[in-house]
Amino acid sequence: MDILSIIVPVHNEEETIEIFYNTVEKFKKEIAAVIHYHFIDDGSTDKTISILRQLSATNDNVHYISFSRNFGKEAGLYAGLQQADGDYVAVMDVDLQDPPELLPQMLREVQAGDYDAVGTRRADRDGEAKLRSWFSSQFYIWMNRISQTQLVDGARDYRVMTRQMVNAILSLSENQRFSKGIFTWVGFKTKYIPFENRERIAGNTSWSFWSLSKYAIEGIVSFSTVPLMFITLLGFVSFGISLISAAFIVIRALVDNNSVDGWPSLVTIILFIGGIQLLSLGIIGRYVAAIFLETKHRPIYITREEK
Repeated sequence: MDILSIIVPVHNEEETIEIFYNTVEKFKKEIAAVIHYHFIDDGSTDKTISILRQLSATNDNVHYISFSRNFGKEAGLYAGLQQADGDYVAVMDVDLQDPPELLPQMLREVQAGDYDAVGTRRADRDGEAKLRSWFSSQFYIWMNRISQTQLVDGARDYRVMTRQMVNAILSLSENQRFSKGIFTWVGFKTKYIPFENRERIAGNTSWSFWSLSKYAIEGIVSFSTVPLMFITLLGFVSFGISLISAAFIVIRALVDNNSVDGWPSLVTIILFIGGIQLLSLGIIGRYVAAIFLETKHRPIYITREEK
């Protein structure tokens, strides 16, 4: 029988782990595969690791990796993909915002061979803060405009993939990872199943607005060079405006032969040009920082404990 490896990144999720495991196990008979669970503890500071030890000790199909510190969800996903030994691999969140009842259908459709992956997307954002929801929608809109890697609005990491697709993802060993983009970039035929948004079953999310913003910037830097092109265009526009302004000043001086005090306008121009330069340096600096981190060749994560 086929093996389905379920990757579950966790960070301070002591309240949800056992609920998640027991809930997924209810659908075990409907899943046409042997299930192996791979929990990735991303440097939790609560009782997460103790619960994982106990769960693994009483269930042979439960495995875990515990990081030496918090490396982020992307590192957890990568570690899980490396550890997964199944013919098919699923990625799920432990808070049950990813509906477990869809798992049997997702696996069947991949096993049928019509798709290399079956993913999920939220059909709505009910229950989410309106401002956060608006920014999320805008991210997908603008990301798809400036990148050749097209993202599905509302797409979750929750998906079932073939071994071939997983191996392709693992071949991209970049340090600065953005999995939503990587899942799309590697290609393969993918189907998305919509579902209504759900609240967490317990506990609190570790994703703040600031952390989501940094994650969005990571995605843009990883999959688009349009911001660099924007800087180039901005430079040409500024240079053109400066030439027009210089010509206007010279012509006015020749015609009127009069020098006009222009301290306010001069300060405004200096601040405008200075702002453009700082903005440009900031954008370029973010790309340089990504190059800097990649050239270090540091490991994506460090394991403290594994079973």
